[in-house]
Amino acid sequence: MNGGPSGFYNAPVTKTFVIACALFTIFLGIQGRSSTLGLSYQDVFGKLHLWRFLASFITFSSTPELMFGLYLLYYFRVFERQIGSNKYSVFILFSVIISSLFEVLTLAFLKDPTLNILASGPYGLIFSSFVPFYFDIPVSTRFRIFGINFSDKSFIYLAGLQLLLSSLRRSVIPGMCGILAGSLYRLNILHIRRMKFPEFVTSFFSRLYGLYPGGSSPRSSSRNITGTAPSFVGRQVERNYPATLHASTTEPPEDSIATLVSMGFDRNSARQALVHARNDINVATNILLEAQSH
Repeated sequence: MNGGPSGFYNAPVTKTFVIACALFTIFLGIQGRSSTLGLSYQDVFGKLHLWRFLASFITFSSTPELMFGLYLLYYFRVFERQIGSNKYSVFILFSVIISSLFEVLTLAFLKDPTLNILASGPYGLIFSSFVPFYFDIPVSTRFRIFGINFSDKSFIYLAGLQLLLSSLRRSVIPGMCGILAGSLYRLNILHIRRMKFPEFVTSFFSRLYGLYPGGSSPRSSSRNITGTAPSFVGRQVERNYPATLHASTTEPPEDSIATLVSMGFDRNSARQALVHARNDINVATNILLEAQSH
């Protein structure tokens, strides 16, 4: 199991978010303020410091949390490649808003003076991503170490567990709120998985980040976050796009096949779609998603 091609290929939103988290954490860490940016009952209900929502969402409390957090954010870029940058942005916004709401409700319910400040950082987004990771990303290899069974997904879970327990209760609460937010997204509350940003917004960011042709097209998005494609996709591609259509006679590049495989499609289906799409990866993605939806 891997996150697909290395780097931030087809993941401009993740790239921007990772860079922003790193810069804000380092900048505020130099000033000695990063450890005090988390939400607290007094800040939310007493002083009404609403700016802390933004600060606590994008800034980690410490260097170890930054390292594990960025590693997980970088791995979860696979979901942006899967559903497209547009819908992934909606997923980020939903995860942040809902997890922050759960955090505020938890603070209001506990009113615990010993719970000084919740750990800051994008815990909501990270642990919300663990929901589709658990249900939709398949295990590709299994192995044993000292008689204990592991899979290739175990390292991601261990990194998440380290981050979840990094500050004990201060980090456990934001992490659990993120899991609840991810569960609501998976349940498609208010049909959230169908929502997209308006076309003029996506066009602006497409030009800003240069999504075409190297990045994710807003059109290359699926109906939901899913790590695997059904086994019949290859046959569906052949049925919808027979060889008589203007298919490319050039063998698809390996990196293009690898990109589609990282999005959850099997290798044979990915190759067939690229052949019918004349090696245009965005068109091939649409072909595969259309076949998957049937």
